[in-house]
Amino acid sequence: MTTTSRAPGRVSRIRQALQQRLATVKQRALVAPGIYDGYGARLVAQAGFEAAYMTGNGVSACLLGRPDVGLIDLTQMANHARNVAACMDLPLICDADTGYGGIVALQRTVAEFEAAGVAAIHIEDQCSPKRCAQLPGARTVLPFDEAVAKIAAAVAARNDPDFMVIGRTDSAASMGLDEAIRRAQAFAQVGAGAVFVELKGHAGILADIRRIADVVPVPCVVNIDAGGALAEVTSDQLHTHGIGVAIYPGMIRNAVGFAMREALGHLKHDGSTAQVRPRMLSSREYTDVLGLPDVEAWEQRFDPNT
Repeated sequence: MTTTSRAPGRVSRIRQALQQRLATVKQRALVAPGIYDGYGARLVAQAGFEAAYMTGNGVSACLLGRPDVGLIDLTQMANHARNVAACMDLPLICDADTGYGGIVALQRTVAEFEAAGVAAIHIEDQCSPKRCAQLPGARTVLPFDEAVAKIAAAVAARNDPDFMVIGRTDSAASMGLDEAIRRAQAFAQVGAGAVFVELKGHAGILADIRRIADVVPVPCVVNIDAGGALAEVTSDQLHTHGIGVAIYPGMIRNAVGFAMREALGHLKHDGSTAQVRPRMLSSREYTDVLGLPDVEAWEQRFDPNT
């Protein structure tokens, strides 16, 4: 049974489990489906995955109903991460955007995510205001030295050495792959536990990932939702292309959006949900996902009136 908070010892074990798992990614990549709330987190855990990825794009949609254009702040993201992390005993890898400020702000950013029970965060080198890298167009990024300094500051700000900082660069689209590799290598040198070169689904994306992985000494995080040839790679093949951690930020939010739109359409046009009921969870299945049987067992154990 998961609890509503994470005790320090439990958090430490979860973070150490992520570190240990990342030591084996050359044999089998870590697959982390993208989630944006506790309900999705529980479904990911119950499906048997080893980690979950909390997407900033999805959280912006969930909390604000707005696109990922830098509208979510640190307090919103860290508080949301705390609730999500408490829903499961899996490592939660969390999008921390640009770190929500400069070098000084990074101290608070790291402290907030550490306190939330998150296992890892990634920090990108975009200039503020940020914008989702998968949206059309290239992104303006910080100068090289400033980008590297932010990752170094985040690493130095940690209280728990098992809390992982992932260095992300969005420079490939605007400055080329060579510059992105240079930044990824520098991020690793200043202590990043993994690197994330944001790419879009162009024809040579697999060759580019392989090139990055061959010269960077830490695991490579790859956004599989970037598409292109990535969409055809199965989970047991990911490591052969140099992918250490495969994240799927859009999978659940897009699947849920499709299902909601379909169900609402049937209710609006048919006047009932009869046509979609076979593709809906039953009430029992829904409450089982949320752990109601554990809650009832706890009540029966201690409440004489139950």
